[in-house]
Amino acid sequence: MNFSADDLKQLKALHIEPSQAARQLARLRTGQIDITLERPCTPGDGIVQISSDSHDSLNKSFAKAVAAGRLLRFVPASGAASRMFSQLHADAATLAACRTAQADPPLSPAERNLRRFFDELTSFAFYQDLESAMAEDGYDLHQAVAERDLALIIRYLLEPCGLSYSRLPKGLLAFHRVADGARTPFVEHLAEAALLKGLNGVVALHFTVSAEHLPLFKAQFVAWRETLENSYECHFEVSYSTQNPSTDTLALDANGQPLRDKKGKLVLRPGGHGALIENLNALSGDIIMVRNIDNVVPDARKETNLFCSRLLTGYLLETQKEQHALLKALHEQPNDPLVHERVVGFLADRLQTEIALTDDSKALLDLLDRPLRVCGMVPISGEPGGGPFWVRDARGQLTKQIVEGSQIDKTNAGQADILARSTHFNPVDMVCGVSNWRGRPYDLSRFVDEDAVIVASKVQDGQKIRVLELPGLWNGGMAKWHTIFVEIPSEAFNPVKTVFDLLRPAHQP
Repeated sequence: MNFSADDLKQLKALHIEPSQAARQLARLRTGQIDITLERPCTPGDGIVQISSDSHDSLNKSFAKAVAAGRLLRFVPASGAASRMFSQLHADAATLAACRTAQADPPLSPAERNLRRFFDELTSFAFYQDLESAMAEDGYDLHQAVAERDLALIIRYLLEPCGLSYSRLPKGLLAFHRVADGARTPFVEHLAEAALLKGLNGVVALHFTVSAEHLPLFKAQFVAWRETLENSYECHFEVSYSTQNPSTDTLALDANGQPLRDKKGKLVLRPGGHGALIENLNALSGDIIMVRNIDNVVPDARKETNLFCSRLLTGYLLETQKEQHALLKALHEQPNDPLVHERVVGFLADRLQTEIALTDDSKALLDLLDRPLRVCGMVPISGEPGGGPFWVRDARGQLTKQIVEGSQIDKTNAGQADILARSTHFNPVDMVCGVSNWRGRPYDLSRFVDEDAVIVASKVQDGQKIRVLELPGLWNGGMAKWHTIFVEIPSEAFNPVKTVFDLLRPAHQP
């Protein structure tokens, strides 16, 4: 691809190398490389079930790390909330049909959703905010309910004239009703981190947000800080970052050429959550706890999440302690056969890494000296997303990976069968050890599988285009880490993908 002088100037301003842009276009044209599944990870074969006998020691390891100030919570929070409300978008005829109290069966899915939303409106934590927003313009929410004016209610919920929920990030929406107001996922993460840390401590969190919404997150923190710090007797240290424009990716138009706008400039799109490996890499953290923004519950229901976070962290700390001790021994006694044997045993048994007994200390160091992550896995519950699998990489090495459905060739009967036999799901609840045995941070970019991109087709402005997402943060972005999957109870996973998920018992008072 020969970029024009204007193209090169545009790429340079974004700090994107021309060679990098050319590789993106090549991948868009050839398509993604599907992941080859060997078999699903299951309990006893890739998924660890922690014995209750070890809970005490794991909790002690966790408490020691808390006392040392080693923990940081990392929350990707830039995701838009628009998909949450897709079921509320309906044509005028459907909205008109819902204005009658008596429904004429059979109901369409759209009418069923709208009627449920209307009937259970008062159960949503945003009800009072919606009432206030409508009152500012002279509308009475109670009257709108009495008149079954769904169009008006939905407009004030989603559009800028009211709460503008379809344009806000999910992290800033009212999820839970509490005594001191309605809490957003952002606030719930602050509260959970404080409860996890314990009283009289510094609670550190980092949120990745979109640049346009950063002021809103900061304002919400200012509004809640005093209340939360008084309630949990702690002090928050909250930091933020935005996705670097250098991680944006090119797209192809319907003719297979670089997508351009009306002025002829290259169109670049955000590279997906895989771009956040740079944000993670820029932190000075040691033990980093990663959780999705929407997997939160009210305080009264947080105990399961707290319990799992302690165990996952304790398991990582104990595994990391052994890993670091072996790395130190390898550096100090590189030719000791007993050290080699211990390293091979640790890799094979504790980390379940495919390896042969070897006396090559350099090869052992290369294999052992990597960042470590412990990932909670819940039994499959029908939620969309990735799962844990044994995967054969390009070198023939068998590793454990989190794989999304879009990375699997479902037209291949063998691969589809492996997918169908999977038993667990990735809720994105993981703990990461990102420092080496000397206490220095790893360069996390060294452990990314650059080929694990996702190429998808989308329609934009009536035109079919091809877009590219970077290797996902917990997929290809961490493909070369040491990975341990640990089973956690399904009660620890309470995502909010649609507005109706807020009506589940886990999100109600």
